Amino acid sequence: QVQLLESGGGLVQAGGSLRLSCATSGRTFSSYTMGWFRQAPGKEREFVAAISWNGGSTVYADSVKGRFAISRDNAKNTVYLQMNSLKPEDTAIYYCAARRAWLNLRRGNDYDYWGQGTQVTVSS
Repeated sequence: QVQLLESGGGLVQAGGSLRLSCATSGRTFSSYTMGWFRQAPGKEREFVAAISWNGGSTVYADSVKGRFAISRDNAKNTVYLQMNSLKPEDTAIYYCAARRAWLNLRRGNDYDYWGQGTQVTVSS
């Protein structure tokens, strides 16, 4: 069992930055692919970014490419999402998720474990 706990959300002005963290329990964190997803009010959950077990590979949604960066520290059992040049349309609840395989990264239903989410609000 893997438990995930996000933190770092908040209110920021457009153009600002935030760094989200996702701390995980369990001794097998380093074997998991980690992903970030988000869900805005009235919209479906969407993929944001994913990182492979050793951090060697990353994938981003087109909407955040060049502005967001996903990273991980396996010694700390933590994955991060650095968000720069934030826009009002980035406002959402952000969730981290974990899965074993490096496959179908954009499919949220293929992830095995989820955090409770952290709210990010970007004002214009």
